Amino acid sequence: MQKEVKVVFEPSGRAVYALPGTVILEAAARAGLILQTPCGGAGKCGKCLVQVRHGECPASETDIATLGAVRVTEGFRLACHSHIHGPVTIEIPDRSLFQSQQQILTADSGETVDIRPRVRKICLRLTPPSQHDTVSDTERVLAALPPCSMTIDALRALPGALRIAGFVITCTLVEHELVAVEPGDTTTECYGIAVDIGSTTLVATLVNLNTGADIAVAARVNPQTSFGDDVISRIQKCRTEKDGLARLQGAVIEGVNHLIDELERKTHVNRNHIYEMVLAGNTTMQQILAGIDPSALGELPFIPAFRGALETQASDLRLHLPRQSKVFLFPQIGSFVGGDTVSGIIATRLDRTSGPSLLVDIGTNGEIVLSGKGRMLATSVAAGPAFEGARIINGMRAAPGAIEKVLLDGDVQLNIIGNAKPAGICGTGLIDAAAELLRKGLLDSTGRLLAADEVPASVPDALRRRLVEKDGEINFLLVDAGSSATHQPLFLYQRDIRELQLANAAIRAGINILLRIGGFQPEELEAVLLAGAFGNFIRRNNARRIGMLPPIPCHRIRFVGNTASFGAKRALLSVEEKEYADRVARSVEHVDLSLDPEFQMEFSTAMLLPEDEPDHCPE
Repeated sequence: MQKEVKVVFEPSGRAVYALPGTVILEAAARAGLILQTPCGGAGKCGKCLVQVRHGECPASETDIATLGAVRVTEGFRLACHSHIHGPVTIEIPDRSLFQSQQQILTADSGETVDIRPRVRKICLRLTPPSQHDTVSDTERVLAALPPCSMTIDALRALPGALRIAGFVITCTLVEHELVAVEPGDTTTECYGIAVDIGSTTLVATLVNLNTGADIAVAARVNPQTSFGDDVISRIQKCRTEKDGLARLQGAVIEGVNHLIDELERKTHVNRNHIYEMVLAGNTTMQQILAGIDPSALGELPFIPAFRGALETQASDLRLHLPRQSKVFLFPQIGSFVGGDTVSGIIATRLDRTSGPSLLVDIGTNGEIVLSGKGRMLATSVAAGPAFEGARIINGMRAAPGAIEKVLLDGDVQLNIIGNAKPAGICGTGLIDAAAELLRKGLLDSTGRLLAADEVPASVPDALRRRLVEKDGEINFLLVDAGSSATHQPLFLYQRDIRELQLANAAIRAGINILLRIGGFQPEELEAVLLAGAFGNFIRRNNARRIGMLPPIPCHRIRFVGNTASFGAKRALLSVEEKEYADRVARSVEHVDLSLDPEFQMEFSTAMLLPEDEPDHCPE
């Protein structure tokens, strides 16, 4: 296996290991840094500009043509066209990030979002009462504020706060309600948390509500995975077990509370200064988190309990936040197209694209939205947990030791997360392996791994020897026992290919049906936006090679990061964004694939892997 090299990204200090020849854009995504690529990586817009501070990263011809010789000499590179050749330190300017901290940008328009959260902190310097001024504390404070009401919690804190700090207090208003009173001037301490409630993972971002800056991010596996990999199994648990809902809600609340605790430890921000949490998840996840029985989602006609945004207090959900902290759950589109999809639409401004565009969030539950001809269509597909490494014999999540990249060039070359010994393969590695096996002629269009004597004569002997028969099936050896962390050989098994085909076919069938309903041919798509933690790590060439994505030019396929998290941050920072989310949810047409008579035919067709390779594009 080719030795990986260390890539450090500044100013974040994040580091990953990558194979020599890896494009900067891909390495950055592995580090969780999504760069702006409005031209789809064609090297024309210059928005993915980075600067090499130390190490080996030669300039490409595209770098020189787009940036000029002077800037290239200064170390500037286009992340979409420059390849890492050795250990390197790369600085990413804030303006190159898709999710810019200080100024929230849409990828194409440069549109800014005014920071106008519904949480405001106002410092009052009041005249103390006297024999000639005997109005109540409440009257004194409310007279100095915009029109608002006062909660009982704020009233209880008011007398002490006034007298501790000599009648200098800070009032926290959520819209027209005074929810907290603190002694002194604490206006700089104003925070919120944006949370992506995924079926598999939870991601929380602590945000400064005054500036819009991200303070810290925390992530963990959703504890609900111990009850089942997908939403169907969790719905079934609620339907069949008396305490099923309580246990599932308790698990996800526990997970969110762990993230709150971690953010406080990382930043030393006092959780008493966290005044709002915005959460985005699929319909099942949001209902369970709110303690709402999702059983109706498991039976025809699959009716959600609510569609509009749901608002409550932290105390109602037993969150580790002040009881008066507000909680906002995103509005939903339908039974299996929830708040995370709405969040993705507002994050990408999908409804404002100039031509037909797809937003595809690839995961255990894949959500797909088509925008074009003045309408938006959305659906959900049960892709299954194969992309998370589940149901794959040597599968694992994208953690240290996971094979995340596979190249077949004479022999097998692997990229291992964390530069560790390989312990298994994650979803991106699975897609890579299947695409490479197709290219080399070791896998046919039905998904069958060929025996050594069936493959083309041009296949190198090193690869031919990796085709091993066991129990009447051919499997492909990725790592021998001596090189693996488990001291056991790591194979890609025939049944792993079948699991991938099922997940792959579900996504492509969903895309095809939306295109048919919308009246578009695949080649008419102007943009395919890949979202989600997994979607941003796949390689476009390989996703097209196995038929997951339409065979359109790669520059039309763009990575847009964790849009569920980014959209939640937008809503946290702006009242207008919450209103925008509500309008979006009401305008999207929900397509239930279970009711589409052509779904099974599309699914069966998509089970076949493409025989032809689309035009190659730089990754």
